[in-house]
Amino acid sequence: MRLDKFLKVSRIIKRRTIANEACDQGRVSLNGKVARASADVKQGDILEIQFGNNVFKAEILNVLEVVKKDDASTLYRTIE
Repeated sequence: MRLDKFLKVSRIIKRRTIANEACDQGRVSLNGKVARASADVKQGDILEIQFGNNVFKAEILNVLEVVKKDDASTLYRTIE
């Protein structure tokens, strides 16, 4: 699955266009490398996103195309 779509489906970022912009600005990294919106996301990957001065770090536990709102947080595990 594409990174921008995963961010939207998991509801880490609410809109896919905003996820795309964050990737274009270099604020999203996947496994320690700056990632493009088209990067492929797999189970076990480590995701880091910069929101201003805060850094959100998570491990991807599952990759699903469609998820209910209540189950979206089961796709990742927050680190730190």
